[in-house]
Amino acid sequence: MRTTPITDTLTQLTRMRFVNAYLVREDDGFTLVDTTLKGAGKDIIAAAGDVPIRRIVLTHGHGDHIGSVDELRAALGADVEYLIAEPDARIHAGEAKKTKGSWPKIESRPDRFLVPGERVGSLEVHSSPGHTPGHVSFFDTRDRTLIAGDAFTTMGGVGVPTKMLQKFPLAATATDDKDAARASAKALRALEPALLVAGHGAAVRQPLVAMDRAIAKA
Repeated sequence: MRTTPITDTLTQLTRMRFVNAYLVREDDGFTLVDTTLKGAGKDIIAAAGDVPIRRIVLTHGHGDHIGSVDELRAALGADVEYLIAEPDARIHAGEAKKTKGSWPKIESRPDRFLVPGERVGSLEVHSSPGHTPGHVSFFDTRDRTLIAGDAFTTMGGVGVPTKMLQKFPLAATATDDKDAARASAKALRALEPALLVAGHGAAVRQPLVAMDRAIAKA
């Protein structure tokens, strides 16, 4: 797993060169955003080093984002919160129909659901459905960093996962509702982030022009 410091409070963790998770530094330790694929738990814990992981929050429930949550829950213990939005949690619980993309079997149940508008530490939760029904993104109120999950991708350029126009088409094949995904991309652009990071690809600084182009192509 490659560890890349992005800012003083954000570290990108990249597995298999294409899927990202993020450690967000807070006063009490780290918030882990996403967990990458199954089997990454030990590497994620090692990347955190001596700083404790206090909570796990997920942008959405696809296997390349939720894959290591069971392993991490077992290793870190019940004191570490696990949070995901209700629509995706209901799919994993078998209470709602699976949508496009990978939905692996997950034993862990969230401690509570993420609620749009709330803050988890410094991260403001924004509903961004489309890729999945319960997709959320996180906006760091300290420095205007947008952690977009798969609402945007940045691999081979900034894209909205609705068409195969981008150099990284895999996210588009797993998008459930393309109209909702376009609307979510526009809503996230309206936040005017200073830094964009996503589930797939490199960090993009001053991303507004690139986001506008991606939305136009979507």
